[in-house]
Amino acid sequence: MISKRIIPCLDIRDGRVVKGVKFENIQDMADPVEMARYYNESGADELVFYDITASHEGRKLFTDVLRAVASEIFIPLTVGGGINTLEDFDMVLKCGADKVSVNSGAIKNPSLICEAAKRYGSQCVVLSMDVKRVNGKFRVFANGGRIDTGIDAIEWAKQGEALGAGEIVLNSIDTDGVREGFDLPMLRVIGEEVKIPLIASGGAGKMEDFRELFNYDRIDAGLAAGVFHTKKIDIGELKLYLKKCGVNVRV
Repeated sequence: MISKRIIPCLDIRDGRVVKGVKFENIQDMADPVEMARYYNESGADELVFYDITASHEGRKLFTDVLRAVASEIFIPLTVGGGINTLEDFDMVLKCGADKVSVNSGAIKNPSLICEAAKRYGSQCVVLSMDVKRVNGKFRVFANGGRIDTGIDAIEWAKQGEALGAGEIVLNSIDTDGVREGFDLPMLRVIGEEVKIPLIASGGAGKMEDFRELFNYDRIDAGLAAGVFHTKKIDIGELKLYLKKCGVNVRV
């Protein structure tokens, strides 16, 4: 049985780790290099690095910060933000990324997923989806949750899988930073339509939220930021708790 993964996420703005609620009211949190070092030592299975304003500001990702973070860790690193071309894939992989996350760039050019999967392998391509309810439907948002694309999230997940994405990160804007639990209804709806690994993001507030998340077998990993950054949840203690609850995690 494949172990469930616990993944902290560094949202980077202006070279600093930040965190908001429902993608708004962004607050400064910490230095990304120090935080990466902490997570590498704390038992995290992977680390995600998002340059959250790169797409909105129409610029390339901050490679200097990325290189510094990559130099501090020995766990898989997924990087996203402003990824629009195969050259962008090359750039972040050369800076130390193991996987590349595409979001707004893939919405603008879905063939980017296919082209990247052919060049680097599907295991390298992560489709990140920012999803919010609009009139009772799950819709995909772009540019850091600022733009309603009108795209149906279920159909986009299916298309991403068909194009060659190796896994999907489902970011629920509705539960982001609220700390009242993951968006299980959204995760179940999309999980029934695709077969590739799913990473749940948005809503973790306590250890029990991860236990409830992993009760749904389709979920391969739980991603969180604020509760880990503030040390409200310690990753080592979380894994011991999940192990006692019968969840297969790497301790």
